[in-house]
Amino acid sequence: MNLDCFKAYDVRGKVPEALSPALALEIGFAYVQEFNIKNVVIGHDARLSSPDLYKALATGLQCAGANVVGIGMCGTEEIYHATAYIQENGIPFDGGIMVTGSHNPKDENGLKFVRENSIPISSDTGLLAIKERIIKEQQIPADLTGTFIERSYRPEYIKKLLSYIDTRELTPFKIVATPGNGCAYLALKELIPHLPFEIILVDETPDGTFPNGIPNPLLPENREKTAELVRKHKADFGIAWDGDFDRCFFYDSNGRFIEGYYIVGMLASALLKSNPHEKIVHDPRLTWNTIELVNENNGINIDSKSGHAFIKETMRKENALYGGEMSAHHYFRDFAYCDSGMLPWLLAAELLSTSGQSLASFVDARIKAYPCSGEINSKVESISSILEKIENTYKDSAKVINKIDGLSMEFADWRFNVRGSNTEPVLRLNVESRANETLMQEKTKELLALIRG
Repeated sequence: MNLDCFKAYDVRGKVPEALSPALALEIGFAYVQEFNIKNVVIGHDARLSSPDLYKALATGLQCAGANVVGIGMCGTEEIYHATAYIQENGIPFDGGIMVTGSHNPKDENGLKFVRENSIPISSDTGLLAIKERIIKEQQIPADLTGTFIERSYRPEYIKKLLSYIDTRELTPFKIVATPGNGCAYLALKELIPHLPFEIILVDETPDGTFPNGIPNPLLPENREKTAELVRKHKADFGIAWDGDFDRCFFYDSNGRFIEGYYIVGMLASALLKSNPHEKIVHDPRLTWNTIELVNENNGINIDSKSGHAFIKETMRKENALYGGEMSAHHYFRDFAYCDSGMLPWLLAAELLSTSGQSLASFVDARIKAYPCSGEINSKVESISSILEKIENTYKDSAKVINKIDGLSMEFADWRFNVRGSNTEPVLRLNVESRANETLMQEKTKELLALIRG
């Protein structure tokens, strides 16, 4: 059986070549055996392959003796919510699994795993142990000794989301919202009756054929539709999500796509105003704007390796209030330290309402103060040799060298981070400067020449 679909944080691959229903059954069985799971909640996204993988997964879990609650089509954060906060017949869940391909091509799919209290499972904390059990050809009994029932916990989930904001403070904004034929509309339609907004929906119906393209707003070609509608309708701002809506992306009233980096600083500032002296976790790719805003608002900066499993681990260890990645993942202590794609835009709407400012006015000064390149990917033959070459080129003039995640180097007026992908021979580059767009662009070109030369 091909097990190349086991990655650093999850299981992911083409269906059925890399991830088949038969393998999903094996994974479910091994997961229960490895973590001694008694009660588990599972869900799936809108992909055409998801229902079959979901059913096979449930069978494997039941064969191992687990009692399974299926919540059907949902977002990944609904699994996090159920695992951390719901009890079925007075019994909490000690595990949760989401079947999702998120923003990957439509012929791919995957599985995301958590333990009790939505503690993530990665290659460092049990994912490889599941793989080893499958390699050793575990014996799966024919009888289903566990149970399966269907439930909906969406009302409880919506109530949890709304508890983060004061709906009485909200301005009746006009908002363009783009689920991208993923699952976000399932939550959005339940939120809308509680909010004073005029929501202009785009590609809202879940559709695993993705007739309007894969829901991944990080791809520039996927942004213009939302941007154009923001301008056309003279909306206050726009929002978009990926397929399982664990990431949220923003557009200002001019239709400008806002890099996730600046949203991290904005949310950190807002949360610290009512929670001073708390810890804020951020990834090392782009940092100066976040660090400055956290310091100005009496917070404590905590640096963490990129990736949801590492950010969540750091947040739990530090009991951090909030964590943010430039990739548009936002994590909240009061959401089991997990990432949510619904909380960021609700909190942003509350902030804009109470401040009287526009989204553009919040981020314009920050973009000018710390212009950044955005993440630039380059395919390479040897990640380690190029990282060594870059370090040797700049080490004599660098003020700070940090290797918490790839290579970060800081100078008086600019800095960069370059890190290898966990799953492919790709280097990811991010560059920023202090109020010098030209310098940032020059250094970006300089580094790309080293990487690609």
